Amino acid sequence: MIRIGKISYWHVHADEYTQQALGNPGTELVAIWDEESERGQAKAATYGVPYYESLDEMLARDDIDAVIVDAPTNLHHEVMLKAARAGKHIFTEKVVAPTHREVRDILSAVKDAGVKFAVSLPRLYAGYTRTIAKVVESGLLGQLTMARVRLSHNGAIADWLPPHFYSLEQCGGGALIDLGCHPMYLVRLFLGLPESVSANFGYVTGKEVEDNAISILRYENGALGVVEAGFVNSHSPFSIELHGTEGSLLFGFPNEEAVVRSNKGSGQWERLEIDSSLPAAFDQWVSHIEQNTDATDNVNLAVDLTRLMEASVRSASEGRPIRIDELA
Repeated sequence: MIRIGKISYWHVHADEYTQQALGNPGTELVAIWDEESERGQAKAATYGVPYYESLDEMLARDDIDAVIVDAPTNLHHEVMLKAARAGKHIFTEKVVAPTHREVRDILSAVKDAGVKFAVSLPRLYAGYTRTIAKVVESGLLGQLTMARVRLSHNGAIADWLPPHFYSLEQCGGGALIDLGCHPMYLVRLFLGLPESVSANFGYVTGKEVEDNAISILRYENGALGVVEAGFVNSHSPFSIELHGTEGSLLFGFPNEEAVVRSNKGSGQWERLEIDSSLPAAFDQWVSHIEQNTDATDNVNLAVDLTRLMEASVRSASEGRPIRIDELA
């Protein structure tokens, strides 16, 4: 049995990961730490486990094998270094950290400690992603020239996001670094890592972080990737749009169905059968711990996700494209 300590309930999905830990037959929740004592104590009472005022004290427990990290993004570097150095396996909410330099520090500590590390990238394992990736790999679309992925909701205008999700200090950004992570790692999956990134941020509700965002990824071969995210849209469906020299694929316009049209096929729009989803990232992480394997693809995409986010934030701030090779 893998005994888990929970690091913070700051993130809106923190309880979902707790439920995954409670639901997996190989894991057990045994302790909670939170940077906000009152919140942590309340969660500990809810789940019937001890609360620790000191993270160091919780991590010092020999009978805790692993941690789930849902702390503020600006604390990820600190808490994950501590967890790795304490010999705890780590499952974390995205992004791993706001900067590539911090991510490298974390991964170095993970490697030195020999612990298993994985990141929550849920749409990577969805059935529609698997289906679309197979179409791309088949060559049915020819050479990809455009990938566009959009994800948005009305959290800022319907006021259901917690106030701390608008903290530039804690989050490192707004709509892009939160919701935009999913479109970003999917575009990266389909097109690869670009040579440069250009981003623009909108501030519809006047908060200190962007609530409307677009990032354009430019590739050496002329292809473009478009990542869109927002907190100010009431009925914008999650959508994926791929175009290539031989065909196009659409998903989510507006329903979760995929259609493809290709010169290599009938030349007409055809509906695709969606594959089954893979196990959730958390469950895969547990399997890696049990089987002594590594989540290599997951971690590589998560590393690139931070690089793309860091480049996007810098681009919006500096008003210019940021080359990936400029990052530390």
